[in-house]
Amino acid sequence: MRRFYFLHMRHIGRLLAAALAVLAAFSLAIQPAAAQSILRDAETEALLHDLATPLIKAAGLDPANVSVVLVGDPSINAFVAGGQTVYINSGLIGAADNANEVQGVIAHELGHITGGHVIAASQGSKEATGVTILSLVLAGLAAAAGAGDAAMGVAMAGQRAALGKYLAFTRGQESAADAAGATFLSKAGISGKGSIAFFKKLQNMQFRYGYSPKPDDEFISTHPLTGDRIANLEQVYKVDPAWNTPEDPKLEARFQRVKAKLEGYIDTPQETLRDYPPSDQSIPAHYARAYAYHKEALTDQAIAETDALIKAEPDDPYFLELEGQILLESGKPAEAIPPLRKATQLSNNSPLIATLFGHALIATEDPSHYDEAEQVLRYAVARDRDNPFAWYQLGVVYAAKGDMPRARLASAEQQSMNGQYMQALRSAQAAQAGLPENSPDWIRAQDIEFEARQALEQNKGRS
Repeated sequence: MRRFYFLHMRHIGRLLAAALAVLAAFSLAIQPAAAQSILRDAETEALLHDLATPLIKAAGLDPANVSVVLVGDPSINAFVAGGQTVYINSGLIGAADNANEVQGVIAHELGHITGGHVIAASQGSKEATGVTILSLVLAGLAAAAGAGDAAMGVAMAGQRAALGKYLAFTRGQESAADAAGATFLSKAGISGKGSIAFFKKLQNMQFRYGYSPKPDDEFISTHPLTGDRIANLEQVYKVDPAWNTPEDPKLEARFQRVKAKLEGYIDTPQETLRDYPPSDQSIPAHYARAYAYHKEALTDQAIAETDALIKAEPDDPYFLELEGQILLESGKPAEAIPPLRKATQLSNNSPLIATLFGHALIATEDPSHYDEAEQVLRYAVARDRDNPFAWYQLGVVYAAKGDMPRARLASAEQQSMNGQYMQALRSAQAAQAGLPENSPDWIRAQDIEFEARQALEQNKGRS
C-alpha cells in the first residue's frame, strides 16, 4: 500500500509540474516585461500626450488621468498593465513611418483600458486553470487504476483544452480592442489609414522572418490572424468619414523630430549616420546627428548640429535643451546655463528641462548658483514627483547649503522610487530627527518611513 502511494504521488507530481508549466505560460501571456526601463524626454512626452489626447477624450476618459509612457525596448510592441497607462516601446516608434500609425496603436491600447482587459485576463486564466485542474483529477484517477500512459494522455489533453480556452479568450479581447480603437479614431476625426498601414507592416515582417500564418495557426496565437484583422478593419475604416482626413502637418513634423532624436539616442552612431548622413540638412537629421556625435565625444561637431537647429528656430526649447545637455555632459556646466535657463523659461518650466538646468547650476560648484538651483528643483519636483534624478539633485544642493535634514528627505524620496526601501527607511528616520516635528517635511518623512516598512514586510513575505 505504501509503495503504491508513492508511485501515485510521483505520477501526480509529474502531471502537476506539466500543468504548472502551462499555467506559467498563461501568466507570461498576460504580463508585460517588468525589467524594461522607462525613457523620459520632455519633447517626446509632450508629443505622445498630444497624439493621445483626442483619442483619450473619444474613449470617454480624462486626459489628466491617462499617461502614455515610452519604454526602452527595441521590440515593436505596446501594452497596458493595469490602470490608465499605455506603454509604447521605443522599437515601435522607430518602426512607425508617421504619427498616424502611432495613433492607431494608442487607440487599440485604449480599447484594452476601456474594456478592462487586464482585469478580465485573470478571469480568463482562472477558467483555463479550472480545465487544467479537472484534467489532473481525471489523470489521478487513471493513475490510481494503473493506467499511467492514459493518465498522462488525459492530462496533456486537458492542458491543450485549457490553452485553447485561454487563447480564444485573449483573441476575443484583441478583436474587441481593434473595434474600440476604430471607434475612438472615428470619434476623434482621425483617419484609420495609419492603423491599417501598421498592421500591413507587421504582416510583411511575419513573412520576411519566415512566419507565414496559416488558418490552423490561430489556435496557438494570442491574437487574431493579422490578415483577418486587416480585412475586418478595412471594412470599418474605408466607410468612415475620417478615412480621407489629412494628417496634421505640424504633428507629423514633431513626430519625425522625435523619431530622429530617439534613433540618435538609442542606436549606434554608425547606424544613425547611415540613416541621417551629413548630406541631409533637414531638422530631424541635425537632431539625430547631434546625439550621434555627442555619443562619440565629438563635442564640436555635436554643437555644430545644435547651432544649425537653433539658427533655424532660435526659441525652440528642445533645441536649447539639447545644446545645454551636450555642454553640461562635456564638462562645460557654466556654458550650459544660458541655453538651459532659456529652455526652462520657454518650456513653461518643464520639470525635466528644469531638472537639467538645476543640475548645471550645481555642477559649476559655485555657491552663488545654489539658491537658484534649489528654487528650480523644488518647482520641478512639485510638478513631477516621480523624478528620482530631480530628488537626487535637490538633495545635493541641500547638502551643499548645510541643510542635512532636507538632504536626507530628498534622498529618501529618491531611494523609495528606486525600490531601495532599507536605505529609504534609514534616510527618512534621519530626516525626521532633524526636522521640526509635525512640519510638512517631517510628515512626509514619516510617510516614506511607513511606506518603506510596508514594502520591506511585503518583500519579506515573498521570500
